[in-house]
Amino acid sequence: MNQANNSFVIIGVTKEGKKFRPSDWADRLCGIMSAFGADNRMTYSPYVRPGCTLTGDKTVLVDAHLYEIEPLAYKFLINFANDNNLQMEPIESV
Repeated sequence: MNQANNSFVIIGVTKEGKKFRPSDWADRLCGIMSAFGADNRMTYSPYVRPGCTLTGDKTVLVDAHLYEIEPLAYKFLINFANDNNLQMEPIESV
């Protein structure tokens, strides 16, 4: 997968099939990419959002447009998944 050109999802399950901990990892990771608006409320980035699979596993959806805007942030997310041995899958669009 050429991740520099693809949207992808990080799944909170290791390649060995173990559930990734802590259970709020997706919210924490997306929180790094969030911003506070004029109303002083935190808003997730439109390019990095938490989600879950049909089986209830936590996920982080990463839009390929993030690479165009901030390639270091995009690479950070890929490295996070690789460093923690998490499953990643390409997706058509976020």
